[in-house]
Amino acid sequence: MKTRRISTAIAATTGIASLVAVGALTATPAVAVPDPAPLLAPFYTELDLTGDQQVTSADLDLLAANMGATPEAAAWASVEVADVDGNDIITITDLVAVSQRMVYDDGPFEIVEASAIDMQAAMNAGVTTSVELTQTYLDRIAAYDKVLVDQGAGGRPLNSVMTTSSVALAAAAAADAERAESGMTSTLLGIPVALKDNYNTKDMPTTAGCDCWVDNQTETDAFMVEGLRDAGAVIIAKLTLDEWAYGFSSEYSVGQVNEQSIRVANPYNTTKTAGGSSGGTGAAIAANLAGIGFGTDTGGSIRVPASYNQLVGIRPSVGLASRDGIVPLALSQDTGGPITRSVTDAAIALDAVTGVDESDPVTSAQTGLVPESYTKFLDEDSLEGARIGFVPSMIGSNAATVRLWNEARAAMEAKGATFVQLTAPQGFSNVLNEGSGSKNEFKHDLNGYIDAHLDPDVTLRSLEAIVDSRRLVTGRIGVYEERDAITEETYQAWAGPTGSHTLQLAAGRVLVTALLNDPDGNPATDDAIDAIVYPSGNPYSTQSTNLRLSPNTGLPSVSVPMGQAAASDANVGTNAGGGVNLEFLGRMFDEGTLIGLTYAFEQETQKRTTPALYGPLPQ
Repeated sequence: MKTRRISTAIAATTGIASLVAVGALTATPAVAVPDPAPLLAPFYTELDLTGDQQVTSADLDLLAANMGATPEAAAWASVEVADVDGNDIITITDLVAVSQRMVYDDGPFEIVEASAIDMQAAMNAGVTTSVELTQTYLDRIAAYDKVLVDQGAGGRPLNSVMTTSSVALAAAAAADAERAESGMTSTLLGIPVALKDNYNTKDMPTTAGCDCWVDNQTETDAFMVEGLRDAGAVIIAKLTLDEWAYGFSSEYSVGQVNEQSIRVANPYNTTKTAGGSSGGTGAAIAANLAGIGFGTDTGGSIRVPASYNQLVGIRPSVGLASRDGIVPLALSQDTGGPITRSVTDAAIALDAVTGVDESDPVTSAQTGLVPESYTKFLDEDSLEGARIGFVPSMIGSNAATVRLWNEARAAMEAKGATFVQLTAPQGFSNVLNEGSGSKNEFKHDLNGYIDAHLDPDVTLRSLEAIVDSRRLVTGRIGVYEERDAITEETYQAWAGPTGSHTLQLAAGRVLVTALLNDPDGNPATDDAIDAIVYPSGNPYSTQSTNLRLSPNTGLPSVSVPMGQAAASDANVGTNAGGGVNLEFLGRMFDEGTLIGLTYAFEQETQKRTTPALYGPLPQ
C-alpha cells in the first residue's frame, strides 16, 4: 500500500480583467473544498479570505463587495485580514494589496529562469499554456542539447538529455484542460519536469546510463514519479547520468560508438564536467531545458551537480521519499530529490514525492513528521535568530571557497543569524571517513531491482552478463568485476542488520544529532543549533569529505549557490566562474527548517547566474 498527501481542487483564478478597478471585477463562485492542503508559500496565502489557501478572484469579489467596511460592519470578521494598512477600513489600497498576492501575471513571459510560480502565474492569466511551455522546452532541447553551441576551444555539446517523452504534449494538454475546469489544482499542474534516467517511467525506457538496458521499458512509474504525475506535473524527459550513478563525472554508454563513452558538459564552461552522478539533471536545469529536475544521491550525486551548475539540491532524509522503482547504487544511503533553479521550486517539488510506501520500508519512519507543505517554510526572515553551526576544518583552504564562505557568513549574520563554532566531537572523523556502500551493496541491490522491475524482454539480467556484453563504460570493467565478486556474506557483514556499515551509519546519526541538539555537550545549557553549514565543494571539485556528512548519517541537507570563483582568486586557474554551493544539514525529517534557512539566504544573496550560451531561442 502506498499513501501520499494529494492537494485537493482549488477555486479558479482565471478570467480577471482587472485587479484594481472594482467595476471590472466579475464574480467567480468559489469551489467548496474541505480542508485543502496548502499549495503556496505564506506570501500567497496569508490574505486568503475564502478558505481555499490562495488568493483568487473570489477573494477580490468578497473584498470589493465590502469596500468601506469598518470594525462595526457585520462582515468585518470575514475581511479584517485584508486590512493591510491597519486603518480599520477596507479601501482600494487594501484591494490592490490583496490582488498582488494572486498567482497571476498577464505581462510578458520568458521561459529562461522561469520558476514554477512564474509559470503558474502566466498560465493562470492565459499568457501561456502547459502545451506551450512543454513545446518550448522540447524546442530548447532540440536546439541546445546535442548541438555544439560552444564554438570555443574544447567546447562540447551538453549531452544532458537521454530521451524525451512522446506523450508529454498530451499530458500538458490534459493539465490545461484541468486548469480550465478547476483552476490551479496544484503548483505543479502543467509544469514540465525532467528526471534522471534511473527513475522508472512507464512512457520512457530506464537505462541507468548503460547501453545494456536501452530496452528496459518498465510497466510502472517509480513511486516518486507517481507522485509527480498525481500533482499534475508533465514528465518531459529522462536525463543522462554517470553510468549506474557510480561517480561524479557523468560518463555514460547509451548510444556510444566503438565503445567510446559520452560525457555530460557543464553549460557554464563546456570544457568542464557538469558533476555527477546526476550531471544530466544539473546541466539541463541550469540551461533551462526543463522546469524542475530530479536526481539521486548516494554520496553526493545531487549536491555535486547542484554546486557545479549553480542550482539548489535537496538530499532528503533517508526515508522521506521512496526509492522503489529507482535503479539502486547502495540502498543504505540512496535517496532521490529535486535539483532546481530556486529553493521555492525545490520545496514545491519535494511536496509531491513524500509518502509511506510498503515497497520501501524505511519510509514508515516519516509517519507524522511530514508537514502539509514545505512551502510554508519559505520565509525570507528565517535567518533572524537562527543559530548556525560550523566546523572550521570543513571550510578548507581553496581561496575562492574561503572568500565565498566569508561573504555568505557575513550575509547571514546581517540577517540576524548567530554563527557557532563547533568542536568536532570524538567519532566525528569516523562519520566523515566512512566509505560509500556502492562497492559492497551494488550487486545485491541491483539484483533486487532486476527481480522487481526490469523489463522481462531485457536479456542482460545480471552484473556478470552486463560486464561480459561490453555494452557499458568499458573503462570501468575492472570496477564492475570487483563489485560482481562481492559475496552475500560480504554484503551482510557490511550492510546487514549488524553489519559494520549499518552500525556506523546509526552511530553517525546519533552523534551528529547530539551535536545539533547540544553542541557544547552540557545538558544544562540551551545552546541547540538549527543547522550545520559547510561548502558542498570547491569550483569544479569536491571539498575533502564534506559530502559524506549527510549520507553517512541519513540526515537531510540542502545545497544552495553561494557564488562563483573569480579570476582574482588565488590559484583559480581555469576554474574562474565555477560555482560553489553552501550546504545546510539538519535533523532527521526537518527539511522544513533547512528550506526556510536556505530560502532566506538565497533571497538575500541571489548568487545564481544564467549560462550565457543557453539564453532565449532566436525568434
